[in-house]
Amino acid sequence: MEPADRTPGAPGAPGAPDVFRPHRVVVLALDGLLPFELGIPHRIFGRPRDAGGRPLYEVVTCSVRPPGRVETDADFALHVAHGPEALTTADTVIVPASYELGPVFDRGELTPELAAALALVRPGTRLASICTGVYVLAAAGYLEGRPATTHWADAARFQRLFPRVEVDPDVLFIDDGDILTSAGVAAGIDLCLHMVRRDHGAAVANDVARRTVVPPHRDGGQAQYIERPVPDQQQASTTGARVWALGRLHEPVQLRDMAAQESMSVRTFTRRFREETGVSPGQWLTRQRVERARHLLECTDLSMDQVARDAGFGTAQSLRQHFQAALGVTPSAYRRTFRAGGGNHEGHRGGEGGGERTAAAAGTGK
Repeated sequence: MEPADRTPGAPGAPGAPDVFRPHRVVVLALDGLLPFELGIPHRIFGRPRDAGGRPLYEVVTCSVRPPGRVETDADFALHVAHGPEALTTADTVIVPASYELGPVFDRGELTPELAAALALVRPGTRLASICTGVYVLAAAGYLEGRPATTHWADAARFQRLFPRVEVDPDVLFIDDGDILTSAGVAAGIDLCLHMVRRDHGAAVANDVARRTVVPPHRDGGQAQYIERPVPDQQQASTTGARVWALGRLHEPVQLRDMAAQESMSVRTFTRRFREETGVSPGQWLTRQRVERARHLLECTDLSMDQVARDAGFGTAQSLRQHFQAALGVTPSAYRRTFRAGGGNHEGHRGGEGGGERTAAAAGTGK
């Protein structure tokens, strides 16, 4: 299915009746790809539907060569039905990881066929990478002077090869508006869910997460996945305190009360909490309250004052400050965009929204 014609006078053009067109996501399959990561965009973007049951996204896989065989890092190859011309139709282009990037990985230089393929991407198209797919974006010059992340085990090497990229090795993903990058492997799920959330709101993204049997958000960044000495198996967890706090977001929640739920001192609790989630208790709590506010803004008619009270911010001014710091928009603007039954048909194009550094840290307080 090709996207609708947008020339003047065509359906969907200014002055003509609006025509539904799903947002087209084109996934660039390179030799040596990891099948798991290639499948992430298809699974996440293949689920969302509008109120009428129409798919909000169309996902297409393409190669840098004419349609045909693409090698994987597994004991099977794939037949990809689209060549690089599919990139000309993309609203979003996603580059998953590959183990056979050759000069891209070794010297930070694109191969001629990869350069020719990327030249077909239209200006303003949203770009995203999963894991070491970020090497392709950096070699193409898209990341000069911009923040990016990749798998924690590759971050130092990536920074040496591309010194003008602002590498953050600690986060699960970075949203810099029209360019998004994720950490390794399963962080691609976090990134794609974030893009759905950014395009169509938390309710749609949460439904996708439930159907995919993954959490809508993961606490913390990559630091928690780096190998360290194995902790004492008798060591207590802070899980109970988090469950307790989630049931009381509308109330004042003090750090000492959370620590008391686990019979720990505040100091020990704070250390264990950060070890388990990658963020402080205060940051985690603010994030949960922002998510609660998002849900209420999307799904209820509550006033801003009531949303603020129910989410635990107390006042509409506090809600506005925390919400805008986390998401880059005011609560009222968010409600207008993502009200249940509303939203747009095409989602966001490149450059709209954005600004989040990590699936876990977005929405945190200081």
